[in-house]
Amino acid sequence: MAKHIFVTGGVVSSLGKGLTCASVGMLLERRGLRVRLQKFDPYINVDPGTMSPYQHGEVYVLDDGSETDLDLGHYERFTNAVLTRDCNYTTGKIYQSVIHKERHGDYLGKTVQVIPHVTDEIKAAVRKLATDDVDVVITEIGGTVGDIEGLPFLEAIRQFALDIGKQNCVYIHLTLVPYLKAAGEAKTKPTQHSVERLRQIGIQPDILVCRTERELSKEEAEKIALFCNVEPRAVIEERDKELSIYEVPLSLVDNKLDELLVEKLNLRSRPLEIGDWREMLNRIKNPIHEVTIAVVGKYIKHNDAYKSVYEALAHAGIALNTRVVVHKIESEDIEREGAERMLGGVEGILVPGGFGYRGIPGKIEAIRFARERRIPFFGICLGLQCAVIEFASNVVKLDDANTTETNPHCRHPVVCLLDDQFTITDMGGTMRLGSFPCALADGSRAREAYGSPLIHERHRHRYEFNNRYRQQFAAKGLLYSGTSPDGNLVEVIELPDHPWFVAVQFHPEFKSKPTAAHPLFRGLVQAALKKKDGKKGDTTRVRPAVPAAAGV
Repeated sequence: MAKHIFVTGGVVSSLGKGLTCASVGMLLERRGLRVRLQKFDPYINVDPGTMSPYQHGEVYVLDDGSETDLDLGHYERFTNAVLTRDCNYTTGKIYQSVIHKERHGDYLGKTVQVIPHVTDEIKAAVRKLATDDVDVVITEIGGTVGDIEGLPFLEAIRQFALDIGKQNCVYIHLTLVPYLKAAGEAKTKPTQHSVERLRQIGIQPDILVCRTERELSKEEAEKIALFCNVEPRAVIEERDKELSIYEVPLSLVDNKLDELLVEKLNLRSRPLEIGDWREMLNRIKNPIHEVTIAVVGKYIKHNDAYKSVYEALAHAGIALNTRVVVHKIESEDIEREGAERMLGGVEGILVPGGFGYRGIPGKIEAIRFARERRIPFFGICLGLQCAVIEFASNVVKLDDANTTETNPHCRHPVVCLLDDQFTITDMGGTMRLGSFPCALADGSRAREAYGSPLIHERHRHRYEFNNRYRQQFAAKGLLYSGTSPDGNLVEVIELPDHPWFVAVQFHPEFKSKPTAAHPLFRGLVQAALKKKDGKKGDTTRVRPAVPAAAGV
């Protein structure tokens, strides 16, 4: 029988439940155990695909095309667990299934209620992952204890322990222990109240992970243990990390959380093996080089909107012993201030994905700046489409070149809808989603970076390069270095005479790990390093990026 770990959060949101789950999964894997992870989100949307990045942050896409919460990105970056659509459920998805069964007549005339029908559906979602080839299922409950939206999920995991036996599951509660400067002490009362609320529901946490800015004293930990009815050794301190989120697993090891879980769940495991992880952290702490990469996006003000992009840049830096300083720049600021003022002094420019017209002119101007100044450039999804528009306008000299996403009546629609998108009316889950193959051209930078003629990458888009313009663009020097195997869809474009000008229609950031940097991100940072080395003998003073508009 698979064992189960349920992770809840209290006091405030954004404490890092996803990172905690990912770290626990990583430690158990490093003990030789087979792990699966999933997250329940209490919102009523069926998935986050139609939600604004300002509301939800990044939408993370899996190989099977599922649009999921960004915490699943943490799961994949920290572990080797296989993730599918069964790893992310929302209230909307649960209720959609229940209502479908009711309409189908599966409940045989019964009154359909939250208990037992909705909670049974939630428990069934947990059981889907508990297959014969899995040792531990880790389930994260989104939101905060006390939220009305989360009550069915908490009730379901309360029942689950009764179904499988309490000895087969562990409840971890992540909470906050704030430090009040005026009082000069940490306060345990919020944690006490959070656990009290959880116990009223019928769940007694086995382990408390306490987020704190400062070290918990022995007296404070013992007080929390006493009032929250847990063992003192099960009060795990989790201080804020100044260097990297990848320190979290080692912090949990220092507090012997992995040993505690193995003991409480009676797991047969081998000794922990994390030497490579420690070496990876050592490379983060002691970089040899440093480069500055500008990320020019539409949703820069939301820290999580490009979460995987920032992480993939960091991974490339780790692989190259380089500290990557990220300048986050709103594309609309470039429209107002100009590319020279906003981008001067950077060694590389990355333009990530997005939707809609807002900010596109600024992205196009940034790409022109990168192309003309020979600054290493990497475009992702909308970044490729903007690169196509910029090339059409300024190199091919096509008047009124645009994408039909923002101007359906433009004279030269160099970017247009995918053929199978014309009859679609629903927005949710209807894009080109998931992993698709891509054939790479011999001699191209992409082929050299990947070291393989055929790759598989994850997509999330409706629009593509318009094939009617292929010949015109090729005549001006654009290389189609990656296409679908049948040659119909352009997946990667390059400028061969540029130090690094590569744009892709897919989202490579979703397949990067701290111990295995994605080859295209590595290529960008490597090109940026070469540019920086080339500038050492240049006495021309380059104006640095404006600090107020480019937070690191």
